[in-house]
Amino acid sequence: MQDLSEDIVLLGQVSGLFGVKGWVKVFSYTEPRENIVQYSPWLVKTDKGWKQIKLNQGKRQGKSVIASLQGYDDPDSASTLIGCDIGMRREQLPALTDDEFYWNDLVGLTVINQDGIELGQVQRLIETGSNDVLVVQGDRERLVPYIKEQVIKHIDLEQKLIRVDWDPEF
Repeated sequence: MQDLSEDIVLLGQVSGLFGVKGWVKVFSYTEPRENIVQYSPWLVKTDKGWKQIKLNQGKRQGKSVIASLQGYDDPDSASTLIGCDIGMRREQLPALTDDEFYWNDLVGLTVINQDGIELGQVQRLIETGSNDVLVVQGDRERLVPYIKEQVIKHIDLEQKLIRVDWDPEF
């Protein structure tokens, strides 16, 4: 399959197995977590590239999400998906408002503070429970909380820039 990474928004990752019928545990980036099962088919990034896989069914299971995927009916076949990213084509997802962003839109953006000091580029985001965190790599790695207005002052996708209220010593 061709490389579609520019067109794909990451929704989660297969994190493990559930039961004996090939169900998988999913670490979902959607809010709420179970929203990931609203989308089908999924694009799953295997070692051979992005593969389209139909979601048979899925649901929240405690703090996790579990899913049954077409063609993966036993633990052996399903185990090949552990660690694989789950995505969707951008055009299949709902339109965002001006102050909403998909995580992968922020990766690679340059982060500067209000004094104009460049802190580095966003490498990834992590979910902590209370708020998301930008992992920014510059002269060193910094963890910058994704708190709109208080820390995140402005995001400009065209300029590939995030302006933050953050001390460079942190």
